Amino acid sequence: MLFDFLPSRRITWYLAKTFVSRIVAVLAMLVLVLMMLDLLGTSGKILSAPGNTQSDLWRYVGLRLPQLVAQFLPYSALLATIITLLALNQNSEVTAMKAAGMSAHQILAPLLLAAGLISLASFLFNELVVTRATAQLAVWEAVDFGPVPDDPTVRANVYLNDGPDVLLATTVSGRGAATVMQGITFYERDDSLMIRRRILADSARYTGKGWLLTRPQVFEVDNATGAPAPAAMVVAPGLTPDRLDIRAVNPDAEPLGQLSRSIAALDAAGRDTSELRGRWWHKISGPLAALLMPLLGAVAGFGLARSGGLFVRAIIGMALGFAYFVVDNAALAMGSFGGYPPLLAAWAPFVLFALIGETVLIRTEE
Repeated sequence: MLFDFLPSRRITWYLAKTFVSRIVAVLAMLVLVLMMLDLLGTSGKILSAPGNTQSDLWRYVGLRLPQLVAQFLPYSALLATIITLLALNQNSEVTAMKAAGMSAHQILAPLLLAAGLISLASFLFNELVVTRATAQLAVWEAVDFGPVPDDPTVRANVYLNDGPDVLLATTVSGRGAATVMQGITFYERDDSLMIRRRILADSARYTGKGWLLTRPQVFEVDNATGAPAPAAMVVAPGLTPDRLDIRAVNPDAEPLGQLSRSIAALDAAGRDTSELRGRWWHKISGPLAALLMPLLGAVAGFGLARSGGLFVRAIIGMALGFAYFVVDNAALAMGSFGGYPPLLAAWAPFVLFALIGETVLIRTEE
């Protein structure tokens, strides 16, 4: 039944090849321009780190490119849809296909099939490449693009509470008793949550009775002066290494399986996981945005080119596509605030705009 819905093999291949080639071209253009602009703002920070060279700029490009590709692939699919259908309409190819008895849905079918394969590839790319690159880049940025410990368990920007006291670490590596924290900032607070002392340290190790700080520097808030620090200083006795497993989770840096385990750990600790559950579902619904773009941009391909409304239809197609991205981000934000259930926050925009796109297509052509 699927192949009966598609046009002939030659037309299917022609439309799909044209669509995919323009997605690749638009994506390459967007990623190249955005990567250059990103480097303009970041290269100074990278090269200012001791020991960094020009090769570290290429390292940054290698970690940043997967994020840009994943982020702008749906936009590329939207623009490629409009460019492809506008060209087909202007050259009267749409008219010829409709004269041969093809419906608008049959003309769009090769584009939807290609977009579906791109969505599947995008999902696999996000899970296998983007999450790893995001995790590595987050750790590297946390140490100001300096040397990063060669440890797959490294986590960045960890924030923990020990009663009223707060401990922050730029990186955490290891598990259990072998856990090591780097870049320590410890705030000692009173019962009214006012800061009494700030303690800075290069690193900290767990001793069984707390965290032993390396070269601590103490600042007394009451008299705004530095205080002499003892050679050995232990803080946060109630903070055990297993608490690090319920740290703040970066869903963009974790594949589905790992994110599921993080959500389970946070649930067991009584934390609110609504936002993370919404992001879990969005890891599935997000790549499907590429599948939606041919339907939203289809309005640009139908109707008489000589009627003078071709440009208006292209604008309508772009407006529908960009409206989807706005609503999708807004729904995720509402889900993080608890306004929407996680499943609704992730899937409602996709279903809503699929219905809108189908309605617009039927009203304008079918």
